[in-house]
Amino acid sequence: MQSANTMKILKIKFTCFILAALPLFCFAQLNSPYSRYGVGNLVSQASIGNRGMGGISAAYTDPTSINTINPASYSDLIYSTLDIGLEYDGLNLKSKTPQGFFKSNDGIIPYLEFGFPLLRGNKKAENHKISLGMAFGLKPITRINYKIGSSTFSTDSSLTSYEGSGGVNEAFVGTGIRIKNFSIGFNTGYLFGEKSYNTRLLFNNDSLNYYKTHYGSRTRFGGMFLDAGMQYLVKINKSALIFGAYGTLQRKYGGSKDNLVETFNYNVQTLAPQPIDTVSYISGQKGKVQMPATFGGGIAYSNEHLLVGADYETTKWSNYSFFGQKDFVKNSWNAKIGIQYLPASSGNSGYFNFVKYRAGFNFGQDYIDVENSLPFYTVSVGGSFPLKLKRSFYDNQYSVMNFTFEYGNRGNNNNNITENIYKVSLGFSLSDIWFLRQKYR
Repeated sequence: MQSANTMKILKIKFTCFILAALPLFCFAQLNSPYSRYGVGNLVSQASIGNRGMGGISAAYTDPTSINTINPASYSDLIYSTLDIGLEYDGLNLKSKTPQGFFKSNDGIIPYLEFGFPLLRGNKKAENHKISLGMAFGLKPITRINYKIGSSTFSTDSSLTSYEGSGGVNEAFVGTGIRIKNFSIGFNTGYLFGEKSYNTRLLFNNDSLNYYKTHYGSRTRFGGMFLDAGMQYLVKINKSALIFGAYGTLQRKYGGSKDNLVETFNYNVQTLAPQPIDTVSYISGQKGKVQMPATFGGGIAYSNEHLLVGADYETTKWSNYSFFGQKDFVKNSWNAKIGIQYLPASSGNSGYFNFVKYRAGFNFGQDYIDVENSLPFYTVSVGGSFPLKLKRSFYDNQYSVMNFTFEYGNRGNNNNNITENIYKVSLGFSLSDIWFLRQKYR
């Protein structure tokens, strides 16, 4: 276990490395120094449509979209739905001392999901007001990506580069059941992650020749997980009030770590590092990665035209550990507020009357704790655009394109480093009634 003094020294050193790197590095990928800590930068688990409303999900349910944050919502699926997201991210990073600024960008697929109803429409289900739905898919949970450097100039000058990659992903399957106005659901599956850290040290001396040194660490971990959610509907005339809650329990995952120390040189033509000699290589070191518990809750009000909701989520990152060691993390929280408006009424026509217009805001405390507390906020706007308006009872397709623009900030005047992030996202929710039995009279 690292002592408090050692952790403090590492904390100061790494902040200096970040500051020295700001004017030097700019890459065509999202280069975030904060992803060095914990398990990386958290990826929003809300669908593209929900992100347009600030990410509200606890009490949100829609019969034609998949809400994986609260699996109780699967019980309301009425179509077989394929949901895929596309996301473009841009990051502007600033520092105060020394003054620095750089940009980076990236594109990812934030999720690939499929959901369908299991029990809906037969007489038994209708009499007992029971419905059952299921979903499965693949999505990232966190991302690690940074490349920074520091240099010293004296009798012996040196250049040190720090590079990291990896993240945590999740393959899941879940089900939700509704009995009258109460719904409950579960997700389970396999969580798997990787952290790869590399440090390269170069010395320059007029009279001596030093070998370039590479210190590398690669860790893989994974295991089964379980999370759950519930929702309760209260009908008020032609309106509805939904209460929702969800949670993930604390869990330990088995892992294996490889450590490498070697000398190397750069290829003259490709500039890629090439090993010369291995100084030390220790593979297969076993350990545990303890991921913290997350709990969230919310409320949503909806009528024919309007949906308004609010969520609150907290994660106890103080319980996080990586192979028995703590990190610069702290308990986090996130508050979300969102609204959706649909102009269409009975008898309306015109395409834009059927577009769902969305806006939202979320704010909170990030789990990274390097300098001081790291506050963040995100403002979002978006819309749900039907790919085809339903013309008749026999037209079972209901597919939409969800568009969301998000602008966020991480850090404030108390932090030496701040990040401005913007995201442009498209989500395609392709729904239809599959396996429909035809009847002839």
